[in-house]
Amino acid sequence: MLFVIHGLDRQGGLPKRLENYDAHKAFLSDTSAYGVKIVMSGPLTSDDGQTMIGSLFVVEAADRATVEAFNQADPFHKAGIWERVTITGFIRRQG
Repeated sequence: MLFVIHGLDRQGGLPKRLENYDAHKAFLSDTSAYGVKIVMSGPLTSDDGQTMIGSLFVVEAADRATVEAFNQADPFHKAGIWERVTITGFIRRQG
């Protein structure tokens, strides 16, 4: 099943995001231990198209609990970068 993880950073969180960016990228390089396959992911940006303000993932996993465990293991989650994270099921229609 596909899921979307939508995380919005805390206000003024960019410095902390950048401090943890390498650990976050390393974590995402192999997600097999978490039972999650990343279909697509990347940073959300402000309207300037440059300033990172959050994260978006489309992942494939057996169930929501698997996705929640994956998200909680992410260094960005552990560092408290995201103010709010929403996880929802997703039905792919195009693309």
